[in-house]
Amino acid sequence: MNRLFRHILPILLMAVMAQGAMAQSEGHFYHTVTKGQGLYSISRMYGVTEADIIALNPGSETVIKVGQQLRIPQTKQTSTTHVQQAQAGGERFHTIKTGETLYRLTVIYGLTAREICNANPGLSAENFKVGQVIVIPEKKESAQQPLQPKEVTEPNPIATQAVQSTQQSTGKDDNCKTTHLVKRKENIYRISRIYGITELELVNANPQLRERKMQKGEVLCIPYSKAELAKRPTKPTKQEEEVPVVTIPTNEELFADSRKEGEQIEQIKVAVILPFMLGDSITSDQMKMVEFYEGMLLALDSLKREGVSVDLHMYDSGNKWKSIAPILSRPEMQKMNLIIGPVYDQHIAEAAAFAESNGIRMVVPFARQVDAVFTNPYIYQVNTPQSYFYSEVYDRFFMQFPHPNVIFFESPEEKDDDLIGGFKRELSYRNVPYTVLLADTATNKDTIMAHLDIERQNILMMTSEKSGSLNNMIPIFQLLVRDTASTKYDKHLFGYPQYQVYTNNHLASFYEIDTYFYSSFYTNNLLPEAKAFHQKYRRTYSKEIVNRYPKYAILGFDIAYYFLKAMHLYGTDIDNRIGEMKYTPLQTGFKFERVNNWGGFINRKVFFVHFSKDYELQTIDFD
Repeated sequence: MNRLFRHILPILLMAVMAQGAMAQSEGHFYHTVTKGQGLYSISRMYGVTEADIIALNPGSETVIKVGQQLRIPQTKQTSTTHVQQAQAGGERFHTIKTGETLYRLTVIYGLTAREICNANPGLSAENFKVGQVIVIPEKKESAQQPLQPKEVTEPNPIATQAVQSTQQSTGKDDNCKTTHLVKRKENIYRISRIYGITELELVNANPQLRERKMQKGEVLCIPYSKAELAKRPTKPTKQEEEVPVVTIPTNEELFADSRKEGEQIEQIKVAVILPFMLGDSITSDQMKMVEFYEGMLLALDSLKREGVSVDLHMYDSGNKWKSIAPILSRPEMQKMNLIIGPVYDQHIAEAAAFAESNGIRMVVPFARQVDAVFTNPYIYQVNTPQSYFYSEVYDRFFMQFPHPNVIFFESPEEKDDDLIGGFKRELSYRNVPYTVLLADTATNKDTIMAHLDIERQNILMMTSEKSGSLNNMIPIFQLLVRDTASTKYDKHLFGYPQYQVYTNNHLASFYEIDTYFYSSFYTNNLLPEAKAFHQKYRRTYSKEIVNRYPKYAILGFDIAYYFLKAMHLYGTDIDNRIGEMKYTPLQTGFKFERVNNWGGFINRKVFFVHFSKDYELQTIDFD
């Protein structure tokens, strides 16, 4: 019975896999909504329109929730099965189902594990989970055939490939369990661990290793271990020798064998593409770019002292109607390791396509809407997409205020923006009470007092970041906190990143009202590091940094230092190790995560700044 089962197992396995492929043959796949995603970002991920998604998911035009499953049409819809699609070629998406492994997908789609991994750089053995969506790349004719169930004697993909590579070898000794084809950077220790033998057993079976180092392409005899020898039958029957043993490599084995090893970069080549618009009259926007670049130069000076070698190239992208194709066509551009910039949408699209085709990392420092980040694995978007940013703000709000009572102060001539609309939906979803009052002098402290809750944290929040409404309400908030009857209530003002610009006029009031605001940019000018930077900037450029949000000189310093130091430390493995980068920013918080398995990185860093009623200035880092 066992022998019969082992003979028919490959056939059964292929049948089960084909059945799995048929399950996703309906012209669509499933996407599970994650934090921060909206119809816009999801449609950009998959190259469909929002209308396409709504047609398959009625009601999604009104609201979608985290954890909700959406049906997404395949961009190349067809009535054939996925197996037939794979045979015909063309990129498609696949939602991982229960029981599926990377090996099973290689069989279903006729691809190698390396081809699937290369198309999904964010995929790993750890996150290969049910519900994850991955790209199935177009099938190409290749000398390397996809993995198939085959006769092997060792449950390890490296060993399997070694057997395949030496099938025609006639010199295999009976004392060798199998053979192994040496790959680059392999050593005696690693190979012995692969096969569960000692280093001495490996060397004894290959005496030449006593005289010299092993070489790439060399075929080694892999002996039986002592335990295996003890159990080894004296002479297997002919029938037993002919029985194939099917072994299926695990996800961990396949991912380990499919990923490229990172390489160090001796001198980092960087292209900075910004709209300096040299020769034109100086504008405020041009001054921002100049300040940003000046901050970058100060970062390069600091990195040079730490032994980081950088070859910097600066290019003027010009105005937004001018193509940057002449810059990208320059011969040195293909040799770049990093591109910083550009700024305008058309330029970003051009540079993103160039970066992807040449495998160059690209940091987008300013734009908040970068469609290419959803499909291009080389992009790092510093300015977080709005929906992702707001979802991070909501999460951290409830970390800081677990039992809030929110009072919104609304200007009658302004409608709720995306932040406030989403905030109200989040409050309703969590069953948190909130009140809406008018933001004018008709709303006095007694009106506000009537809506305070003694058992909750009372949060006062304007529905606009503009200074006009805030200026009206600041005196009323001050009267509220000074009223002795209100001292029994826990109350705070919660505001916007722009509040850091308003500190010139309202600093004392912010302290008195116990103010918080959220941001991913903030510089505490009282810290020694910030003072030192301002002094260095003043000494180098004979001018002061313009007080704006954010401060562009410090932004340039943070971005250049962070990415160039990461490239120096991790080389071409930066994408897999960017989360290990330790850096205390002067202004800009960094927390990069891939937006999906095949796309780029977005910065999800959010922190709160707190002007406490005890006149302390705190930056609350939730990570």
